[in-house]
Amino acid sequence: MSDAPEDSEDGITRARALANHFFPGFAPVRLALDHDVLINAVIGGQGPPLLLLHGFPQSLLEWRYITAPLAQHFRVVAADLRGYGDSSRPPSGEDHRAYSNEQMAADQVQLMQKLGFERFALVGHDRGARVAHRLALEHPAAVSRLALIDIVPGVEFYDHLTRGLARAYHHWFLLSQPAPLPETLYGNNADFLLRQHFFRGLSSDQLPEEVLQLYLQNLQDADSLHAMCEDYRAGATLDYAAEKADLQAGRKLTMPLLNLWGERGAMGHFFDMPAVWAKYAEQVQNQPLPGGHWLPEEVPQALLSTLLPFFRADG
Repeated sequence: MSDAPEDSEDGITRARALANHFFPGFAPVRLALDHDVLINAVIGGQGPPLLLLHGFPQSLLEWRYITAPLAQHFRVVAADLRGYGDSSRPPSGEDHRAYSNEQMAADQVQLMQKLGFERFALVGHDRGARVAHRLALEHPAAVSRLALIDIVPGVEFYDHLTRGLARAYHHWFLLSQPAPLPETLYGNNADFLLRQHFFRGLSSDQLPEEVLQLYLQNLQDADSLHAMCEDYRAGATLDYAAEKADLQAGRKLTMPLLNLWGERGAMGHFFDMPAVWAKYAEQVQNQPLPGGHWLPEEVPQALLSTLLPFFRADG
């Protein structure tokens, strides 16, 4: 029996308003899943299904520049991960399992199934790319093609840590600390962190104030911030262990993979991206893009011109 939550009138109204404003022609979707989780998404377009998963500290809004062009070729679904955006924030146990990549991936598979899609193409950025990687491993029959944006597997990050990488990604270590340390530090300094740290290199054209404010609202929401920290705590424990086991077993992605990263970002600077992903996937196309980490908002046209031929390769 499902113990999925009831949606609220306020949640439905907010979802409809955001969809109309940022995704014209798309419909809001709020689906109750098993285990007391409600996933928020938008859907639009015609063609084979394509699921987009965002990163930290963002929401499905990060895809706003490329959804309309993609919708000319695909039935596009952009979803908020559990704990982020307008999806629900279920409680997490002491082992952080509720926010593991495996559980968050299961949400998205169930979402797509409820929308009528047993098999779909998949794009993930940042934390969403980690969920997408696990989803494709655990549910290979569901994923036709996969694009991962600006990540290496967590096991590569932790097992090849350098002083420079630790400085560039210090938030991995802070956000994974026990509660309430990171929740307190981030909650009290959310505006500064977004403007002066995470998004400091983005222009107002790339990240308008109205979108930044929505990201800020989530970071200032105590339940959402705790969920984001739980995501990083799971990443440092359960997700790391799962990836370590996969690597030792030689378990690889079998579907075509498009590996993308920013030429000015930390991933390409600290890692040989093609060499890394050759260890995790049987079929890999590699492509750096002319940006940093926030590629869907920094260089949406470059990203779109790379995604379209890859996902249309099957006709």
